[in-house]
Amino acid sequence: MLGDLFGDMEEQQKELRKKLAGILVEAEVENGAIAVEANANRQLTRISIQAELLNAEEAERLEDLLLVAINRVLEKAEEKEQEEVQKGLKDMLPPGLEGLLG
Repeated sequence: MLGDLFGDMEEQQKELRKKLAGILVEAEVENGAIAVEANANRQLTRISIQAELLNAEEAERLEDLLLVAINRVLEKAEEKEQEEVQKGLKDMLPPGLEGLLG
Protein backbone atom coordinates (compact mmCIF):
# COMPACT_ATOMS: atom_id res chain seq x y z
CA MET A 1 0.00 0.00 0.00
CA LEU A 2 2.76 2.46 0.92
CA GLY A 3 4.64 1.46 -2.22
CA ASP A 4 1.63 2.49 -4.28
CA LEU A 5 1.40 5.79 -2.43
CA PHE A 6 5.08 6.59 -2.96
CA GLY A 7 4.90 5.45 -6.56
CA ASP A 8 1.98 7.80 -7.12
CA MET A 9 3.86 10.64 -5.44
CA GLU A 10 6.92 10.06 -7.64
CA GLU A 11 4.72 10.06 -10.73
CA GLN A 12 3.02 13.26 -9.57
CA GLN A 13 6.42 14.87 -9.00
CA LYS A 14 7.49 13.93 -12.52
CA GLU A 15 4.27 15.38 -13.92
CA LEU A 16 4.75 18.56 -11.88
CA ARG A 17 8.33 19.01 -13.15
CA LYS A 18 7.09 18.50 -16.71
CA LYS A 19 4.36 21.09 -16.18
CA LEU A 20 6.79 23.56 -14.56
CA ALA A 21 9.14 23.24 -17.55
CA GLY A 22 6.37 24.66 -19.73
CA ILE A 23 5.65 27.69 -17.54
CA LEU A 24 7.87 30.58 -18.63
CA VAL A 25 8.55 33.85 -16.83
CA GLU A 26 10.60 36.83 -17.97
CA ALA A 27 12.37 39.68 -16.24
CA GLU A 28 14.11 42.66 -17.76
CA VAL A 29 16.24 45.56 -16.61
CA GLU A 30 17.00 49.01 -18.01
CA ASN A 31 13.85 49.13 -20.16
CA GLY A 32 14.67 45.86 -21.88
CA ALA A 33 18.42 46.34 -22.26
CA ILE A 34 18.71 42.84 -20.83
CA ALA A 35 15.88 40.32 -20.72
CA VAL A 36 16.11 36.92 -19.09
CA GLU A 37 13.61 34.08 -19.39
CA ALA A 38 13.35 30.99 -17.19
CA ASN A 39 10.90 28.19 -16.64
CA ALA A 40 9.23 27.44 -13.32
CA ASN A 41 11.85 24.72 -12.73
CA ARG A 42 14.23 27.67 -12.35
CA GLN A 43 16.17 26.84 -15.49
CA LEU A 44 17.27 29.74 -17.69
CA THR A 45 15.86 29.41 -21.19
CA ARG A 46 16.90 32.68 -22.86
CA ILE A 47 19.07 35.76 -22.31
CA SER A 48 18.70 38.78 -24.59
CA ILE A 49 21.21 41.66 -24.54
CA GLN A 50 20.92 44.87 -26.55
CA ALA A 51 23.93 45.36 -28.82
CA GLU A 52 25.05 48.66 -27.28
CA LEU A 53 25.85 46.87 -24.00
CA LEU A 54 28.31 44.53 -25.68
CA ASN A 55 31.35 46.81 -25.83
CA ALA A 56 34.33 46.34 -23.53
CA GLU A 57 33.82 49.56 -21.56
CA GLU A 58 30.38 48.38 -20.48
CA ALA A 59 31.44 44.91 -19.29
CA GLU A 60 31.08 45.63 -15.56
CA ARG A 61 27.69 47.30 -16.05
CA LEU A 62 26.58 44.38 -18.21
CA GLU A 63 27.60 41.90 -15.52
CA ASP A 64 25.71 43.84 -12.85
CA LEU A 65 22.58 44.07 -14.99
CA LEU A 66 22.73 40.37 -15.81
CA LEU A 67 22.88 39.50 -12.12
CA VAL A 68 19.84 41.66 -11.37
CA ALA A 69 17.83 40.27 -14.29
CA ILE A 70 18.72 36.65 -13.49
CA ASN A 71 17.83 37.04 -9.83
CA ARG A 72 14.50 38.65 -10.76
CA VAL A 73 13.53 35.91 -13.18
CA LEU A 74 14.50 33.18 -10.70
CA GLU A 75 12.30 34.82 -8.05
CA LYS A 76 9.40 34.81 -10.51
CA ALA A 77 10.09 31.17 -11.40
CA GLU A 78 10.06 30.23 -7.73
CA GLU A 79 6.69 31.97 -7.29
CA LYS A 80 5.23 29.99 -10.20
CA GLU A 81 6.66 26.77 -8.81
CA GLN A 82 5.08 27.48 -5.41
CA GLU A 83 1.70 28.16 -7.05
CA GLU A 84 1.82 24.87 -8.94
CA VAL A 85 2.90 22.90 -5.86
CA GLN A 86 -0.01 24.39 -3.89
CA LYS A 87 -2.43 23.46 -6.68
CA GLY A 88 -1.06 19.92 -6.70
CA LEU A 89 -1.38 19.57 -2.95
CA LYS A 90 -4.97 20.81 -3.02
CA ASP A 91 -5.80 18.22 -5.67
CA MET A 92 -4.44 15.47 -3.41
CA LEU A 93 -6.58 16.43 -0.39
CA PRO A 94 -10.00 14.93 0.18
CA PRO A 95 -12.92 17.29 -0.59
CA GLY A 96 -13.52 19.86 2.14
CA LEU A 97 -9.95 19.91 3.44
CA GLU A 98 -8.50 22.36 0.86
CA GLY A 99 -8.51 25.14 3.46
CA LEU A 100 -5.77 23.40 5.44
CA LEU A 101 -3.14 24.70 3.01
CA GLY A 102 -3.99 28.36 3.46
